[in-house]
Amino acid sequence: MSQITTLTILTYNGFFDKFWALSMMQFGHRYMKTVEGQSFYKLLGSGKDNFNPFPDWNVYAVLQVWDDKSCAQDFFDTHPLSELYKKHATRMEVLYLESIQARGLWNGKNPFQSSVQAKDIGENDQIAVITRASIKTNMLLKFWKFVPESQKPLENAKGLLYTKGFGELPFVEMATFSIWDNIENLQSYAYQSHEHIKAIQKTRKLDWYSEELFSRFRLQEKVVLKDD
Repeated sequence: MSQITTLTILTYNGFFDKFWALSMMQFGHRYMKTVEGQSFYKLLGSGKDNFNPFPDWNVYAVLQVWDDKSCAQDFFDTHPLSELYKKHATRMEVLYLESIQARGLWNGKNPFQSSVQAKDIGENDQIAVITRASIKTNMLLKFWKFVPESQKPLENAKGLLYTKGFGELPFVEMATFSIWDNIENLQSYAYQSHEHIKAIQKTRKLDWYSEELFSRFRLQEKVVLKDD
């Protein structure tokens, strides 16, 4: 078996469906208990564009880690929760991700097992990145004041195809998700952007996270299950 991770991005329109999506941040957990072949999951809300911490009520996401791809496909094809998402969402897109490397912890564990070697990444392979952190309560104000400055280089970053802020709790439990057109452009941003390097240095100096995780994936496949 080879572990696979999926990120399902769900878009909602209309008051009723958006209210339903919000309610599933709590009630969706009971469905997740019946999912087979799943070792880890997170129900995620999203923030407004440009990493604004205030919620985007239109977009939600579900992160799931699977024993293998067939378990994921069974869920999306047959599970009642997947059918509910298809019913209420106007768009449902599933990204299949192969873990390259993950460092750190998410709720006390690292859920991502490497399933592809860095040496096997092709020059045209798209790369997805998830960075996740729990922000210390006494650091919340300083952190969010610094976010606009730290995210500026992303606006014109070469090769950036998509970026969005997701989280379990607004302001406190945050994750950023991005997709890059290749590994070279991602590394150029990570290791050559002055603002990004400054943000890393400031993070180490101020120690404003109680827990953090950084992970890279090869984007294996995108599947649109609904698009009204």
